[in-house]
Amino acid sequence: MTNSDRSDLKKALIATLFFGAAGGIFTATLNNYLSEIHNLGAEARGWLEFPRELPGFMMIFVTGVMLIVIREAQLAAFAMLFTAIGAIGLGFLSPSHTLLILWIMIWSLGDHIIFSMEAVIGLKLATDGAEGKRLGQFGGARNFGTIIGVGAVFVLANIIGDAYYAFYLVAAVCGAIAGVFYLLLTVGSSDPPPRRLVLKKKYSLFYIISALFGIRKQIFLAFGGWVLVSIYGVQVSTVALLYFIAATLGVVLRPLLGEVIDWLGERFVLSADELMLVIVCLCYAFASDILASPYDLYLLYGAYIVDIILFALRVARTTYLKKIADDPADIAPTISMGITIDHMVAMSLPILSGYVWEEWGYRWVFIIAGSIAFAGYFVCLRIKVPETKLDIKHSDI
Repeated sequence: MTNSDRSDLKKALIATLFFGAAGGIFTATLNNYLSEIHNLGAEARGWLEFPRELPGFMMIFVTGVMLIVIREAQLAAFAMLFTAIGAIGLGFLSPSHTLLILWIMIWSLGDHIIFSMEAVIGLKLATDGAEGKRLGQFGGARNFGTIIGVGAVFVLANIIGDAYYAFYLVAAVCGAIAGVFYLLLTVGSSDPPPRRLVLKKKYSLFYIISALFGIRKQIFLAFGGWVLVSIYGVQVSTVALLYFIAATLGVVLRPLLGEVIDWLGERFVLSADELMLVIVCLCYAFASDILASPYDLYLLYGAYIVDIILFALRVARTTYLKKIADDPADIAPTISMGITIDHMVAMSLPILSGYVWEEWGYRWVFIIAGSIAFAGYFVCLRIKVPETKLDIKHSDI
């Protein structure tokens, strides 16, 4: 790597750290915030996922338009500005459900943009054959930031109580700092702009895997924590502590899991992820049948932590795409297309899941999710990476 690349890598990792802190605060507090401040039930919680995930569905169009005039690092900085504005709105300007939805959508827009741009920036700063390792390092930095963020929530909750305005103010400051560091990046400044729209039959398996991830993500984000909060009455400080534990483990495990992707390959890693997700779903569905109270709650704590750690394996989708890409210019728009397809599923599934929860109980939400994950295992077994892959240097993407 050149000195410029090393400098960009440090700045990108710092930006990712602060982004992780902001995201950790949001995710660790959202379910309690919705339950305690806005008194949402399971069905309303499911419906809220539609507007929250709408920006993700629009991602191919948003990034396609914005990347015409700005490069990826600048778009990442804009993303963090959106998250900061959304956090301020949630903390101080959400007296009604209408405003709640508005600020969540603004936050979500930034959140979805940054996840697509972070992967592209990470690949630009990776060398061939070590893509998983580099993206794993970014994941480790994000987890370290999450430790800082949820640690702040835990401390503040024990000092001043469940003061959500304080939580989201800290999140906004972290988002703003991340945006500054993204603006300082020079990586990709001389690269040709990516293509605005890519939809190829060759990438169809990537699109299917993206849809599977959307199902998995939404079941966990919308209802994994909701089981703890609404069924077991877990407090925000405890949820933050669980995130703290998962993030601490992730600082070490995410870089290692990235190297596992380089070593064992995307086919093995993604199919194993689906099988482990089946086990997690079964724990959520049958914890109270397997163990007596309070051990059933401890089992759920464990499932919650494991699921957060398993999210690290999503970078295998990105490394798989790079290995099969016809052209470097395909990567950024194809990642955005994957996010859009992911959210075509993600916007409707929580609504259906909320209805299932209300009509038949929360167990069936996770039984269905586990069945989908089991089917996803066979989909991931179809992954094939060509032995002679496109030679894409980090400076070419």
